[in-house]
Amino acid sequence: MRIISGKYKGKRLIAPKKLPVRPTTDFAKEGLFNILNNQFYFDELTVLDLFAGTGNISFEFASRGVPKITSVDVHSGCVQYINKIKSELEFPIQSIKSDVFTYLEKSIQKADIIFADPPYDIPLTEFTKIPMLVKKNGLLEEDGILIIEHAKQTDLSEIDGFTEKRKYGSSVFSFFEF
Repeated sequence: MRIISGKYKGKRLIAPKKLPVRPTTDFAKEGLFNILNNQFYFDELTVLDLFAGTGNISFEFASRGVPKITSVDVHSGCVQYINKIKSELEFPIQSIKSDVFTYLEKSIQKADIIFADPPYDIPLTEFTKIPMLVKKNGLLEEDGILIIEHAKQTDLSEIDGFTEKRKYGSSVFSFFEF
């Protein structure tokens, strides 16, 4: 994986092979950040990265100047890797080892952008829980967005708050606003 833009543009990061992850492809990540670049000033954002995995998305936000990022993942190896890279590159990332659904139930921290990249094979009911918990607990700032990455076979368009989806290869980003 590599950082697409910002302070560390072009930097390649090699995550340990033993991590149970499927990092967002560079192609999909570049498409997503082109959209976000036209909507937000990165140096003013607060970002919550759910199912953070290798930290791929968190690192991209950090390289682009986002001052406050929280990365949540249940796997200790993923959290350790995020901590290693954030220390090496001095990124403003707080990493939390937690089940994402438990975290969303208890969190009161608001964010401008919440990005969730759950395993593609979780049941639709689990995908549905993400926007429901974000809305119920008021976790988005005003004019904030929730982005859920999923496989093209998954349709989230019937979930409350859905606004649009964008396809990049076999990945889809569904956008939500509340």
